[in-house]
Amino acid sequence: MTRKHVAVLKGGWSPEREVSLVSGRGCADALRQHGYRVTEIDAGRDLADQLLKVKPDVVFNALHGRWGEDGCVQGLLEILSIPYTHSGVLASALAMHKERAKAVFRSAGLPVAESLVLPREEAAKGHVMEPPYVIKPVNQGSSVGVFIVRKGENRPPVELTSSDWDLGEEVMVERFIAGRELTCAVMGEEILGVTEIFASTVFYDYEAKYAAGGSRHEFPARIDADDYAEVQRVTLAAHRALGCRGVSRADFRFDDTRKGKPELILLEVNTQPGMTPTSLVPELANLAGYSYGELVSWMVEDASCDR
Repeated sequence: MTRKHVAVLKGGWSPEREVSLVSGRGCADALRQHGYRVTEIDAGRDLADQLLKVKPDVVFNALHGRWGEDGCVQGLLEILSIPYTHSGVLASALAMHKERAKAVFRSAGLPVAESLVLPREEAAKGHVMEPPYVIKPVNQGSSVGVFIVRKGENRPPVELTSSDWDLGEEVMVERFIAGRELTCAVMGEEILGVTEIFASTVFYDYEAKYAAGGSRHEFPARIDADDYAEVQRVTLAAHRALGCRGVSRADFRFDDTRKGKPELILLEVNTQPGMTPTSLVPELANLAGYSYGELVSWMVEDASCDR
């Protein structure tokens, strides 16, 4: 049998470039060890030319953030008729835009936090929601540009008015959910386990996600069995509602500090989760019996067009 030639897309030009380089390098090394012929591509705006020159059988998309994760590259790969990993054009675009994803989740009856989307300048003028609340770019990943406005704070973060801001002109203002950070993943139609994340920073931000020692993960999460099953149910339901393919990961807040029944809130679905040494999906897959190499090999064999 001829070995499949896999082009691993990494890098790109989003704010998550450095993480993507690490993810892509790890995936490429693992695929080589599993017998694939691999070409690593640092994706540029001439990506079509790069791919036409390389002529891969399959693309492993290890890009993170805008352009690589929001349906743009997926559309290019559809035009070029190259099978690729992860979700397709529509699911990727929906998941990346937090408010549009929430509209889909609401229609599916899934629990989301109250929020509104408005221009950055308006959000910077004063509180548009009673604190505590969260401000985040409406279409970025890896917690880039996320701020928590605490109760008693006089104004929104000054960073919103910075001339260096390059995270889009619309932001989401969302009710802050107290409690615990949970995550769960889907691999095809297989629901993986639930992990609780203990961040060393204020919340599970960019540093906590990717820096060594930035967070501690506890698996399985120590929550009631019914709540555990509900996290898994909502994870798969969200994956299906968006039309995701391959691997996705859902992030939650779980507030068991209030009286009565705990509140479970779906924050977002990540259609291209990180594949770095500190990333959650490889860890969850390993706990389900899949090595890192088996996980990335499964993703290559799952690749297709028209996803």
